[in-house]
Formats: sequence, structure tokens, C-alpha cells
Amino acid sequence: MNEKRNVRVCPAERAGILDNSLRKIFQHPRKILKPFILDGMTVLDLGCGPGFFTFEIAKMLSNTGKVIAADLQQGMLDKVFNKIKNTGLEHKVELHKCDHNRIGIKEPVDIVFAFWMMHEVPDQDGYFDELLSIIKPDGLLYIVEPKFHVSKRIFDLMIEKLKDLEFEIVDFPKVFFSRTVLMTIKK
Repeated sequence: MNEKRNVRVCPAERAGILDNSLRKIFQHPRKILKPFILDGMTVLDLGCGPGFFTFEIAKMLSNTGKVIAADLQQGMLDKVFNKIKNTGLEHKVELHKCDHNRIGIKEPVDIVFAFWMMHEVPDQDGYFDELLSIIKPDGLLYIVEPKFHVSKRIFDLMIEKLKDLEFEIVDFPKVFFSRTVLMTIKK
């Protein structure tokens, strides 16, 4: 099933709602990601927005590793750049502009983190195929979707598509007001 959807993304002009201190109370990046991020990893923050998670991931990669901050909008990537500028984290963050139906990254990654963005992808099947090609054999795919946009039925259908592509469920981490799944590639 190749479901094409006409979706809207949060415009860069409204990025402030995605990157504020109040949000850290309910969706603290370290609490959500610390169990899965290890030094030396390459982490893809897919749909990074203004860098709410990107910045914290870069700090978690204390000695080596990097985070690829990928977004559809140049305006969001500009916000990430401004956020990390002069912080000492610039060498750990690679900015990457993707398009609606293609990520466009060839480098193998240890973990793909997609927070509240997968429902915005018009061609999930193509995206999932591409994810399968870039995640390392022991890598992880961590998807978090908002309950107010994505029903349980739609989320379960997405998981089934991923399982059909040779992903398997590792866990369902708890994230406030979200549907989550942590997956890896079947051995």
C-alpha cells in the first residue's frame, strides 16, 4: 500500500512552538534519548525542525560521533545553525536538506530519530525503503508520533509496513502524549 497524502509541515516561521523551555518539562530530550545514544554514534535527527533534539544529541556525543540534522525546510536548518553556532558543538552537527519523498543520505547511521514528523511524509513506503538502506545492521529506528495527529490504527499500520520491510520491534518507549516505537533490522 503506497499511501500518498497531501500534508502540511510546521513552517519555520512558527518554530518557536517547537523549541521552548516549557516543552522540556514534558519532552526532555535527554530522558527520551539517553538510553539509546552512545558516544561515537552517527545519529540522524530526521525532521529536526529548529534543533530541539539536535542540540541535546550533540551534547550527549561527548567525545566522538555526530548528529545529522535533516529537515525539509532551509529555514529550520538555519535555526539549527544559529542555535549551535559558537557553542563548541558545530563539529558534531551536520546539516542536511532533504525533500518531501527522499532523505538523500548515503552515510550509514546508528540510529534514526523521527519525532512528530513521519505523519508529514507523503510517501512513507519510499521513506521506509530508504531508512532500511541507511540504518546499520545493529542500528535503531525510533519513531515518535503525536496522538492528536496519528490514530492508533494509523500508527499500527505504519508499524506493520515497517515489519514487512524486515524491521522488528524492540520496545515502545514512553513519551508524553505520543505513540512510539523503537525498531531494529531483523537479523
